[in-house]
Amino acid sequence: MSLTIGLPGSYEVTKKEIIDKFIETHPHITVKIEDAPWGDFTSKIATQIAGNTMPDVWFQENAAILGYGKRGVAEDLKPYIERDLNASDYVDALFSAQTSDGKVWGIPHGVNSVALAYNKSVFEAANVDLPTDDWTYADLIEAAKKLTIKEGNNVKQFGFIGTASITTGWFPWIKQAGGMVLDDTKTKSMLNDPKTLEGLSQLRQGIQDGYFTNNDFLTANGGALEVFATGKSAMYMMQYSEQVSMNSKFPDADWDVVKAPKAVDGKRYVPFVTNSWLISSRASDDSKEAAWQFLKFYLGEEAQTILAESGSSLPVKQSAYTVFDNSTTKPLNKKGFTEGVAEGGVTLDENASWAEWRLLVQQEVNEAIVQGNKSVEDALAAAHKGVQQVLDENK
Repeated sequence: MSLTIGLPGSYEVTKKEIIDKFIETHPHITVKIEDAPWGDFTSKIATQIAGNTMPDVWFQENAAILGYGKRGVAEDLKPYIERDLNASDYVDALFSAQTSDGKVWGIPHGVNSVALAYNKSVFEAANVDLPTDDWTYADLIEAAKKLTIKEGNNVKQFGFIGTASITTGWFPWIKQAGGMVLDDTKTKSMLNDPKTLEGLSQLRQGIQDGYFTNNDFLTANGGALEVFATGKSAMYMMQYSEQVSMNSKFPDADWDVVKAPKAVDGKRYVPFVTNSWLISSRASDDSKEAAWQFLKFYLGEEAQTILAESGSSLPVKQSAYTVFDNSTTKPLNKKGFTEGVAEGGVTLDENASWAEWRLLVQQEVNEAIVQGNKSVEDALAAAHKGVQQVLDENK
């Protein structure tokens, strides 16, 4: 058997130890590695697909994988999963690349969820109670106002880092208010829902009134992590992978996390992103089987433990989460991430046209939230029209 593995980002994204152990324990499979920086790889893979010379297995953003499935490039992994895996051994994110008709075009390379990070020193100095897992977004807003310190017209310390990004900005703020971006079928825009407007307006209000950071402040002060670590903001919606940079660059920062706040309906919506592995539908039968043997190994105890210990992403196999029980690295309350995503993990409404419609929404959000050149109402109206057009064109 032969197997070609494609690695975007080379071993900066994938743990070399996992690949090496697979090669060592599967001597009957001849493995070839094709690696390149992320941008180079994504350009190269498009050319390879056109020429039918792509690797047998590789990973990219989950939305790209869904697009490959629609185009017939990805193999449906559901039969393999049903044959060899017990789905109950894994978190729900195992099926983040599953479509409404039940096909599974990929399996997660890892899970990168969000939690509410808080700077303990800032809270204690202000004599404000620390966040808890029972917080709602209303509690977050109230605390952010208390933790904001102004000197004249200038803000010295913000309560919360307000961003316009999808994962830690506009998507969770929409969801917490009871709004939606797309409907459950991922074929209809819900950006005209009054609750969607309400959620995005809360984010805009926080930035406008100065208890959430604005983009100019973040840029001038070294970015979100530095602003949070140095106490210029008390709270931050943090993605799991960012803990690695926090611990490396700001080892003395006194911080921890709790679960992402609850929404108005009492539920928790925890956005997570994944890169997903796919098997080429055009590979030979032997290479498809070899590729699945690799993915099965990747989803196994040994590889998932290595992934968990790396800190770069959460594992997919539930038993690997025991690694966190005795962890001494910050954040100490890693359950804020692990239990949060288990309770309320949601994808970013990814579908085959995600890259296209997300860009439309982002442009309008930037106009309203970052630049303040449009009202939130006008931005959402324009986004709703554009997104629905994209969805209709991609049916």
